[in-house]
Amino acid sequence: MLTNINAVIFDLDGTLVDSMGIWRDIDIEFLSQRNIAFEEDLQENIEGMSFTETAVYFKEHFKLTESIEELKTIWNQMAEHKYRYEIQPKPGALQYLAYLKKKGIKMGIASSNSPELIAAVNDAYHLDTYISCIVTACSVNKGKPAPDVYLEAARQLEVLPENCLVFEDIVKGIEAGKNAGMKVCAIEDSYSAHQRDEKRKISDYYIQSYEELLAMEEHG
Repeated sequence: MLTNINAVIFDLDGTLVDSMGIWRDIDIEFLSQRNIAFEEDLQENIEGMSFTETAVYFKEHFKLTESIEELKTIWNQMAEHKYRYEIQPKPGALQYLAYLKKKGIKMGIASSNSPELIAAVNDAYHLDTYISCIVTACSVNKGKPAPDVYLEAARQLEVLPENCLVFEDIVKGIEAGKNAGMKVCAIEDSYSAHQRDEKRKISDYYIQSYEELLAMEEHG
């Protein structure tokens, strides 16, 4: 999997940390506070969008009075404690980061989440021990499945896209990595279980967990 790979770029939510489930709860709480019914297809409709694109969608779709920046601030406040104190790394994730660092492979994060919540996870687990660049979809032109966030991460890591390996958990993210001309490894996540067949079909590799990768490396 790492043949001709000089950099590994990770999505954050559902890929490095087990956090996808909290957003349904946050959205339900946020909408109920405004007497708006939660829509079961909401997560599917906003999948891959940047934090800013999601705020625009909410404002237009639910006809909210808050500004885009106010919405982002509210969501950061609702999620910050969870990201700092409750969310756990995916099994074997930190050990795999350490393994890649030992091999001298560059690492980055390319996430649709906000800089504030990525910083909260970083504070909790010191991801910057391993990761040398963090790119958010808000800092590029388009969120996933557009390739922008992955291409920008490759640029910052000074590695050609074809020498990058992406780890992703959702279809739109996998498509973003493929659209960037990179190899993509899909990782199992209960949140995207309904996408499992599609994830296997469009990715180059599929793993249940990083522990699986580490066990493979141990056995040569």
